[in-house]
Amino acid sequence: MTHRRLEFFTATALTLTLATAPALAQVSEDSDGEDRPEEIVVRSQVLYSDQVNALKTPTLIIDVPQSLSITTADQIIQQGFDSLGDIVLYTPGVNNSQGEGHRDAIVFRGVRSTADFYVDGVRDDVQYYRGLYNLEQVEILRGPNALLFGRGGTGGILNRVTKKGVLGEQFVGYRGSVDTFGAFDAWVDVNVATTGNSALRINAAYENLNNHRDFYDGDRYGINPTFRVALSPATTVDISYEYINHERFIDRGIPSGDDGLPVDALQDITFADPENNFTTLEAHVFRATVQHEFLDNLKGNFSIFYGDYDKVYSNFFPVGYDPSTNIVTLDGYIDTTQRENFVLSGNLVGEFETGPLRHTIVGGAEYIATTNNNDRFNSFFDTAAADGRRTDQENFLAIRPINLINNVGVNANGDVTTNSFTTVLNDDTEADIDVFSIYIQDEIEVTDWLNIVLGGRFDSFQIEVDNIETFIDTGVRDIRERTDDEFSPRVGLIVKPIENLSLYGSYSVSFLPRSGEQFADINPPDDALDPNTFTNLELGVKWDVQPGLSITGAIFQVEQDSPQVSDDNPDTLDVIETKVQGIELQVQGQVKPWWFVSAGYSFLDGEQADDTLRPRELPKHMFSIWNNVQPTDRFGLGIGLTYQSESFADNGNNVTLPSYTRVDVAAYYDVSERVRVQVNIENLFDELYFPNAHTADNITVAPPINARFTVSGRF
Repeated sequence: MTHRRLEFFTATALTLTLATAPALAQVSEDSDGEDRPEEIVVRSQVLYSDQVNALKTPTLIIDVPQSLSITTADQIIQQGFDSLGDIVLYTPGVNNSQGEGHRDAIVFRGVRSTADFYVDGVRDDVQYYRGLYNLEQVEILRGPNALLFGRGGTGGILNRVTKKGVLGEQFVGYRGSVDTFGAFDAWVDVNVATTGNSALRINAAYENLNNHRDFYDGDRYGINPTFRVALSPATTVDISYEYINHERFIDRGIPSGDDGLPVDALQDITFADPENNFTTLEAHVFRATVQHEFLDNLKGNFSIFYGDYDKVYSNFFPVGYDPSTNIVTLDGYIDTTQRENFVLSGNLVGEFETGPLRHTIVGGAEYIATTNNNDRFNSFFDTAAADGRRTDQENFLAIRPINLINNVGVNANGDVTTNSFTTVLNDDTEADIDVFSIYIQDEIEVTDWLNIVLGGRFDSFQIEVDNIETFIDTGVRDIRERTDDEFSPRVGLIVKPIENLSLYGSYSVSFLPRSGEQFADINPPDDALDPNTFTNLELGVKWDVQPGLSITGAIFQVEQDSPQVSDDNPDTLDVIETKVQGIELQVQGQVKPWWFVSAGYSFLDGEQADDTLRPRELPKHMFSIWNNVQPTDRFGLGIGLTYQSESFADNGNNVTLPSYTRVDVAAYYDVSERVRVQVNIENLFDELYFPNAHTADNITVAPPINARFTVSGRF
């Protein structure tokens, strides 16, 4: 898809939005409140139904045939979360990957992903760190989710639900915090009832970044005005614009030693150039949604999404370490990405009966147009070139700080070395992606105790990649194309022996094109290979013990089939299988009016390739628990624990990330109805641990004990 076509679609979207302006102006300021469409927001029992949420229908959690977890805005503040990674840490079945220090990266049931992220149910696949300042809740669904989300969603998805205008209310929410590393932030949430049936809400945040590692700094700010209007009792429009600006230092951690473990002695060394390990992101994101009730039993939801992203990622990182000489080898590159995403989607939700059967059908279509321009320059060290060694790598003494600043340093031989990020072009590509999808799902209530879910989705995924590097070298265009037409089925069975207990089973399939999550891999022979497919089988139980308290459990198997060119005969294919089996348990809710608990456990086992290797970053055991108790109306305490057993940092199973246990505590006091003061302490017992990695020599060093002090409130 060309830029001209994308500009046309964007202009059309803006025109459609602006066309509603006369209707907005005609909404009376003194409209009777009874004319406003009813908003259904039931915390902890159903996903938000007045917004585009992950499941697209206001389905009770107990009736969803798969594992899912919800973290509300209140929990985000209460537990002191400042990243999606913090939320993942307290969610069963998922864990964090390093993401090279420049992006959110989650391992969903053993499947690593940097692209299975959604905002208000719309794909948000650019690689960056997402803020929490404008969120109503975070929804994490486990298992393949292709029926509602298409490609990807192979092990699970994460959906962020943003805050919308609240009709008929005026309020200002705020939060300010500072931690013992020196980082600080300020959030504001302003809602203004502009007329009786409309509201403007503005969320904004500034975050100054700091932590325990040398050179680390950065800042991030965002502003997200949204406008909601009830055009009639049957029609609601939400319009949103978000501006994101983010700059941060990149730290890819420390290397491993000969013993296959992180080198503890190097824990205080940052292997980086303080001037050239950074990432910047500037993004403009526009969203518009129309929800309309055609009949009492027929509703529609239609949305337009446009995002423009400009990102730079520059870094040096360790690729090897020799303990006998204390020499570390550094590699590096600089990467730029320009991405434009345009998404048109719509679905209808209808309820009707056929004889004794009651149906809830959701059917929809989606069109996605993406342009992605990528280039990467490798590092080029002049001393390595002079010695006939690999020019993209250089050896340095592993001392603090590393002798490299602003591309000039002293190597392990004592020679001055200079790096260039303009000499060696690694790749330069322009990709156009067009995806058209249709889907339908029927939730059938056979009896009061038996529900069946049947559905399927068809995706046509077309990609065209222009290899600019080849054109620069030869003057000949190197354009590669591929189209994948895939059908993804879903079947679920829910048995409810009593109203507050459900037993379920589900089967679903997902796929991932060979171009990968970020459209980077379409070189031969991958351009001729079918997509990877992921099959999920899950059995589970959900029990609402009492209002506001639930217990859930699931056993599952995720199987990946990946066609590969045979090593023995290039004319044939081998199908490489990877399997992950596991168990998830979760307890969440109010045990007593004064006691809230959120606890989760997962057991994960897996095998890949020839069944002798275990997928990397797959801890066998993970456990988390957070307790919040409120002895008085104004005073509360929180205590949490997370445990992760050992896992491998690499696919060859040569380097191990040791197990760890971390304890967090919190205390808060409501000074008044408008002011709360709070302290959160992370890693109370100051344990040294290594929570995740990107490779065997890029291992994250977790923060030591630290505290965050927060003032928040609303008036």
